[in-house]
Amino acid sequence: MNNFNVPTRETVSPANQAIFDNLQKGLGFVPNLYAVMAYSETALGKYLAFQSVKTTLTNKEKEAVNLVVSQINHCRYCQSAHTLLGKMNGFTEEETIDLRNGHSNDPKLNALVKLAKAITENKGVVAEPILNAFFNAGYNKAVLVDVVMLVGDKIIMNYLHNLTEVAIDFPLAQPLS
Repeated sequence: MNNFNVPTRETVSPANQAIFDNLQKGLGFVPNLYAVMAYSETALGKYLAFQSVKTTLTNKEKEAVNLVVSQINHCRYCQSAHTLLGKMNGFTEEETIDLRNGHSNDPKLNALVKLAKAITENKGVVAEPILNAFFNAGYNKAVLVDVVMLVGDKIIMNYLHNLTEVAIDFPLAQPLS
């Protein structure tokens, strides 16, 4: 099914070449899924701007949401990328697996992950007990909005990889049993 080659710097527009250069400087490489976005003249720049906006979530909370959403959407690329990023933000391998399975031993993080899982699985329709647990864990309405934004961010990339099947250029996440 995969008929998407990963664009190289030489094959993308000048605007995307500049973004590739910045990614190369910042990350040391251009992730394949970002490169695929450069098929569009504007998608990569818009996505990176969207992804980098200020949020009420900590980096660790963002990675928890990214992991569970990517698992639900069967995106091995994002599972792999966010397992690595999760570890860089303090999670153990076991914790990343727990998060992908939709739970955490940390009660506050557990409420967040259960909410993100429910939002993703049910297209934004969340049972009242899950929403109440989220608020009772200390989160507020601003965080709820940011969680929805982050779920949307991750769905974009999950769907893009599921459609393009470009090679995963991160250490592969363990499959769940």
